[in-house]
Order: sequence, then C-alpha cells, then structure tokens
Amino acid sequence: MKKSKKTKEKQSKVQVQQSNWRLKVAQQKLQVLGFSDERPSGRMTEATSTALKSFQKQHKLKADGELNDATYHKLTWEAFAKEGIPKVKGKEIVSRAAKYKGVPYVFGGTTTKGFDCSGYVQYVFKDCKAKLPRLADEQALQGIFVTQKQLRPGDLVFFTTYAAGASHVGIYAGDGQFWSASSSKGVILSSLKDDYWKQRYYGARRVLITNGEVYK
Repeated sequence: MKKSKKTKEKQSKVQVQQSNWRLKVAQQKLQVLGFSDERPSGRMTEATSTALKSFQKQHKLKADGELNDATYHKLTWEAFAKEGIPKVKGKEIVSRAAKYKGVPYVFGGTTTKGFDCSGYVQYVFKDCKAKLPRLADEQALQGIFVTQKQLRPGDLVFFTTYAAGASHVGIYAGDGQFWSASSSKGVILSSLKDDYWKQRYYGARRVLITNGEVYK
C-alpha cells in the first residue's frame, strides 16, 4: 500500500522537528560544557559547527562539525556528568511532589498559592535543594533522554498540550503515574495510560544522577 502525499509530508515534518530538537539539545550541552555561549535555537549555525568541531577534537571524534550519533551521545553524557543533579534521590522528589496535592493551577504560578506545570516542577526540585530552569521547554533540554520503559521516580515527563513541543511537564512517580499541575484540577496524580496523556506524550528526561545511567 502506497503512502499518500499528505502522509509523507506529515512524516517529513515530524522528522525535521525531531532533527531540530536534537540539535537544540546539543546546543544546550555545548553551553554546559563551555564550548559555546550561543542560545539553543535548533538551527545549525557557523558557531554551532565550530563548537562541535572543538568538542569532537577534544574527544577524538571525527571533527567535521556535524551532529552525528557518536557526537550526540558523547555530548549528552559528558554534559550529564556536569549538569546532572547529584545526591538528591527520586523518592525524595516524588515525596515532595505529593506534598502539594490539590494546590490550584495558576498560569505563571510559582508558589503554593498556585502553580503552573513548570513552576510546580521547579518548586518541588528547589524544595529538595536542586535547580531547574523555569519553563517546560527549557526543562526538556536538561539531563538525558529516557524511554518510558526506562523511567524511574523523579524523572521528568513531557507532553504537547496547548503549544507545539514540550508545553506540559510532570514528575514521574512510578507505576506509570506522574505528578503535575493540571490546568483543570491543579496538582494531581495522573496516569500515562490515560488517553489524554497517552496521545500527547512528548518524551522524558533524566536529571537526577542518582537515577543512574541509561544503557541502550
């Protein structure tokens, strides 16, 4: 069965978005490691290519300034060792997350008077003396990618809701559930298996070093 032109165009668009996201992550990691001060954009620039070449030379990789698989994986692991949150355990994060059950949703909220999704996640981590950026799409650049099967309590899960990309974030609690500040119900424990979240799942990131490395 041949794929329709519309299907091919949709797949092509998704591939471009994934490629841009991968590059955006790489640009953030180059910042973390001190190879670049360029703001992550998801677009290949001369500055990004130069930074990649420098990183590749230092780690004895093919220095062509391209973001190949070997470079991407080495880059993310080196950055994780530096930017990953040490000592704090996933169970501690989940325990703090549950503490704020029922706090109402407030767009732009960052306190116990009202949270938005990323404000809630940032607050919980701060409560455990750990730092995260303020916005969901910034939080989605942190740490390393993990699949749903690799999720551990304290990992971050992302969804595409009101805007393209990572526009909603939650804290994985274990057993297929996660805590987040829902716009309709405030801070609540939800299931990844719920149709609403299942259809909007975007990906997950590991920011806690204590949650361990990921082996494919």
